[in-house]
Amino acid sequence: MSEGRAGMMRDGGIVMHPGPMNRGVEICAAVADGEVFGGRSVVLEQVSNGVLVRKAVLAGVIGFRRD
Repeated sequence: MSEGRAGMMRDGGIVMHPGPMNRGVEICAAVADGEVFGGRSVVLEQVSNGVLVRKAVLAGVIGFRRD
């Protein structure tokens, strides 16, 4: 997503991407990092949460128990 395309978003819209991303190809760095348009990017939070979810799923699959 370019800055021009991000500028067409509705008010209150957010930029999401599950990662990994190709900066400059799929999404420009300024949009991904929230440097433009009031910081409406939740990419870093989304990637961080995705890592935690994958860890939880893997722990459940292998039967990890925290006693």
